[in-house]
Amino acid sequence: MNNYQTIEVTAGKPVATVRLNRPEVRNAFNALMVREITRAFEELSADKSVRLILIRGNGKVFCSGADLNWMKEAVSHSEEENYREALELAECFQTIYTCPKPVITIVHGASTGGANGFVAVADIALTTDDAVFSLSEVRSGLVPAVISPYIIKRIGEFPARELMLTARRIHGIEAADRGLVNWHYASEELEEGVNKIVHQILEGGPEALAITRKLIYDVSNNWSFDEAIGKTASIIASIRVSDEGREGMAAFLEKRKPRWSENNTLT
Repeated sequence: MNNYQTIEVTAGKPVATVRLNRPEVRNAFNALMVREITRAFEELSADKSVRLILIRGNGKVFCSGADLNWMKEAVSHSEEENYREALELAECFQTIYTCPKPVITIVHGASTGGANGFVAVADIALTTDDAVFSLSEVRSGLVPAVISPYIIKRIGEFPARELMLTARRIHGIEAADRGLVNWHYASEELEEGVNKIVHQILEGGPEALAITRKLIYDVSNNWSFDEAIGKTASIIASIRVSDEGREGMAAFLEKRKPRWSENNTLT
């Protein structure tokens, strides 16, 4: 992997980790971090040895949202300049959302404002009981604009209205109740929970996981219900006669593990 200034990328086999790495500012993201995260996901998406990507944060918190100095600079920029920077952030979230590899976001400490975009775009989001979440933009006279499509998809319209309009702080337990994250853990149990879910995902075939992720995207965003009938039938017909599909069925009938499940270690 290329060197990065604001993130750390560990391209392990089969699990890669993207770590937000600005702990001195509570991992607040700026234009450079947004570009580096996008590039990292593009590179990891193309790496055939990577089957799963984790998003984490170094230091005391996961991410405190947009960097204040970056926001101060934005005030003096033109609307067109602000649009270009906002579009880069929107494209960063979309790159993660459409990544062919499963993505797990792991939150500790806090996830504030735009940081929740990295939570909402993940396939699975995990957190500690005491982590604090806040869609805090309106209290600064701003709007949770580019994260809104993903927040609303994840938790629904009216729960999103309440959290976005009140900007109130919730803890990991309530975040799980609201559906913003999938599971919450005591701090000392988080890594065990992460490892369990990682291994569950890696039991799936690499192609099947990628196709399933794309299938969910298309059913949710691209196809009408009637279109989905024929398209989904075509997908399952294709995967049944693929090398991976044949291996999976053979392993099932022979009561053995398929080849892809060998050496599935968290690195």
